[in-house]
Amino acid sequence: MNKVWYANEDIRSLKSLILFGVRGVAAYAYHAQVLGYEDAIVNAFFYEALRAVGSDMGMDELLPIVLKVGEVNLRCMALLDEANTKTYGNPVPTEVSLTVEKGPFIVITGHDLYDLKQLLEQTKDKGINIYTHGEMLPAHGYPELKKYTHLKGNFGTAWQNQQKEFENLPAPVLYTTNCLMPPKESYSDRVFTTEVVSYPEIIHVGEDKDFTPVIEKALELGGFAEDTIFTGINGGNTVMTGFGRNTVLENAGTIVEAVKAGAIKHFFLVAGCDGAKPGRNYYTEFVKQTPQDSIILTLACGKYRFNDLDLGKIGPFPRILDMGQCNDAYGAIQVAVALAGAFECEVNDLPLSMVLSWYEQKAVCILLSLFHLGIKNILLGPSLPAFISPNVLKVLVEKYNIAPISTPEDDLKKILG
Repeated sequence: MNKVWYANEDIRSLKSLILFGVRGVAAYAYHAQVLGYEDAIVNAFFYEALRAVGSDMGMDELLPIVLKVGEVNLRCMALLDEANTKTYGNPVPTEVSLTVEKGPFIVITGHDLYDLKQLLEQTKDKGINIYTHGEMLPAHGYPELKKYTHLKGNFGTAWQNQQKEFENLPAPVLYTTNCLMPPKESYSDRVFTTEVVSYPEIIHVGEDKDFTPVIEKALELGGFAEDTIFTGINGGNTVMTGFGRNTVLENAGTIVEAVKAGAIKHFFLVAGCDGAKPGRNYYTEFVKQTPQDSIILTLACGKYRFNDLDLGKIGPFPRILDMGQCNDAYGAIQVAVALAGAFECEVNDLPLSMVLSWYEQKAVCILLSLFHLGIKNILLGPSLPAFISPNVLKVLVEKYNIAPISTPEDDLKKILG
């Protein structure tokens, strides 16, 4: 790793983009593999990318590999999209309650739909309700998951609020994949992990996926004595999800007509990771201030900043369309490409603006996929990645016109004129 961390800052910057990017791709490849889907080209690229990270390549040689991370990630997200939709069906628009009903319940967080399916099967007819958390929220839209009547709703918001939200919770929390913060003593006895996430002194459910300890803990704790109303960060008590690629594309004709009639004048993709850094309320205020004749597409956990807002509808569509987890960026890209085809223009010529929040490696590989597709004028926040050197940033600005967010008012003025 000396060839990364002790290289000159431009080489270090490009190698960091490759390294963080392939970590994101690897996460998506793993999720697909769990469902029995693999891609030889994706798997082979991991070796190519890691060889580049450990090489003596210069900037001119590394930059194409940075963009290839985006190309391969797009292929990998398509694979995961196929895995999820063939296994669980195409998501459908679904209203999700934020109220927790009285009685025993389990909260499941992370990204692994397979683990949720196993938990739903094992808790069926046991008087235990299941609530999603964080990136598991889009599970409510999948037909093969929503058919379980004890999948009741969503608890809490994004990952960075878990230590506050899980404090003294009368229910166990099952963690799948990442998003685990060190559990506080007030709830550490009811935290369980599975798959690739684990933590010292926390019970881990192995490959047999026997969730009996989680179920027993739910029955022991008993849940709330009465139905308990929770809200999102803006006071809403329900959220919508399930506006996946298939649903939006099935209504492409209606959307195109609404644009031609002037009912929809702009689309915003406001998406990405959430985090605790001050300034992320920008995304709440930005969405609140978008014009009434605009549609907001969103995905990943950054949506918790605004997904409980009621911004009304344009025709049959709510103005906020939750397209799913972070990997469902693939669906958002396909929608943009389809709209460009319908209007016989390039994606960059659409009335579409991308305002993204980033935090970790999956956000990096998605950003690189957008660069691979030549998408320009992306606004990124709450700050630009510190590992991007001034010279590399200059290249990205010159080629893609990427820019940091400023204020909602100024950015909307810049976008809309």
